[in-house]
Amino acid sequence: MQPEELLKLIKSGESQSVEFKADFSPEVGKSLCAFANTNAGTVLVGVTDDGRIKGVQDDVEEKIAQIAHSCKPSVYPEIAKVDCEGKSALIVAVPHSKGVLHSFKHIAYKRIGTNDMPLSPEEVITLAKEARMIRFDNKFCEASLTDIDEAAIRKFIRSAIAQRRLDIDPVLPIAEILEKLELKQGDNFTYAATLLFGREPQKFSLQSEVRCARFKGTDSLRFIDIKVLRGNVIDLIDNAEKFVMNHIRLQAKVVDFLREEKWEYPLDAVREAITNAVCHRDYFSAANVHVSIYDDRLEVWNPGMLPPELTLEALKGPHKSIPRNPLIANALFLIKYIERWGTGTERIIQETHAHGLPEPEFSSNSGGFQVVFKKAEAFLASLNERQRKAWEYLRTHNTITQATYIELCTCGVATAKRDLKDMSTKSLIKKEGSARKTLYRRMK
Repeated sequence: MQPEELLKLIKSGESQSVEFKADFSPEVGKSLCAFANTNAGTVLVGVTDDGRIKGVQDDVEEKIAQIAHSCKPSVYPEIAKVDCEGKSALIVAVPHSKGVLHSFKHIAYKRIGTNDMPLSPEEVITLAKEARMIRFDNKFCEASLTDIDEAAIRKFIRSAIAQRRLDIDPVLPIAEILEKLELKQGDNFTYAATLLFGREPQKFSLQSEVRCARFKGTDSLRFIDIKVLRGNVIDLIDNAEKFVMNHIRLQAKVVDFLREEKWEYPLDAVREAITNAVCHRDYFSAANVHVSIYDDRLEVWNPGMLPPELTLEALKGPHKSIPRNPLIANALFLIKYIERWGTGTERIIQETHAHGLPEPEFSSNSGGFQVVFKKAEAFLASLNERQRKAWEYLRTHNTITQATYIELCTCGVATAKRDLKDMSTKSLIKKEGSARKTLYRRMK
């Protein structure tokens, strides 16, 4: 940082992201911790509250590094000394530690305005859950061996051996199998053990029910059918998919004398969304996973926001797998219900595109995460007949030129330009090139 940049920062004053410290004190650890927990921030050491540069001693940089290291877990700021007006100030830049909860002298802090405030016990618990320092799946419950379904475990092991070559002898006692899967320790059974293999999982985790509904129309006022699904995680996923299949259309057409069938929505993508919802939901929440089918869309919602490290936009490309419930995720991985590599949402998008539907919508909604699949009819409703014909062409060819549009739709140049511009405005196509090399590429 240059001296003029330091003066500009000082002139802006203390804020949500800037703290002045006239002298070094071990209490600087509060600010380091608060910025790391809340938002990236800068501590200016050697600057008074009224913005005067007072200067610092030569050993202060080392002392701040020691304080940062003493935070639990350690904070790793960038520390730089800037000489300005004949005196030195330390610029301590603290990054925001997403997915981590820091404490200083056994107290966690957050930044509120210009203050470093201690977190309440409730806030600590919430942030600890987000940081996955507190998990539901590995907590012990009151279950015993009689609550575990041996047949379900044997079936699972056979599938895991076939799918992933799991190295567990299928004839071992079920208690030993559960220990090898880290679902049991001594006489204690985890919640994951009951969710995966319990005879009555909802006896221990009532919130694990999945609510499925088919509504009449496009709102939630009138039911056509509703089911509350109970059972283990694997059964919940399978039965939720069956509910969807019972309430969406299976269309058929004859191509080259052969009958071809196509579901209204891409089943593989819908199943992936349901599996993710059941696997990655927040089991501390009393809410259930919801699968809702309307006349114009299908929604899958689960309680629990995305991990702090992930954004909605990141889900559309390659990203890390950050399971909220690793024991459940590992079990589903072993039978190929999920992959570990963060590819699930990408596959949902690809399969939906291949099905000829608009890109599914990912959103944070009512304290949870939601995937929305929209019907082709809803997507095409805003297009005229020429544009719909062009869209059918784009599904196969991906690009179209103005000349091709004119020939395909039997229209004039002005009409083609107007239609293509409208489709560009709706983010259906993107204009590429110029002059005679101009073409329009499909975006959805």
